[in-house]
Amino acid sequence: MLQVRSWIKIADNTGAKIVAVFSVNGKNSNRYARLGDIVAGSVKEAAPKGQVKKGDKVYAVIVRTRKEVRRKDGSYIRFDDNAGVLVSKDSVEPKGTRIFGPIPRELRDKGFSKIISLAPEVI
Repeated sequence: MLQVRSWIKIADNTGAKIVAVFSVNGKNSNRYARLGDIVAGSVKEAAPKGQVKKGDKVYAVIVRTRKEVRRKDGSYIRFDDNAGVLVSKDSVEPKGTRIFGPIPRELRDKGFSKIISLAPEVI
């Protein structure tokens, strides 16, 4: 569960490394973001020759959270970090061409099949 002022790692090759969340997008302006939610944020750390620069406003889909998520079979899944993948504002296509780290299969149900196909490991 992420909220405003949370910092997330970026798990793609756009050049952004850390993003600070300043808005959780949703119907009722949700307080918390969970797996598969889209957040708006500001780039706090970036690689020198990346697509995005420090201070840019970006949109990211949450792909990993430290807070556990319950699955339909009763098991729980949680990760070591909070991470996201940068996406374009209008369509939910990822900006990067590579995804790093494991991605949960719950994202497929939420319509992020392109992120699933780019991921090296789906848990």
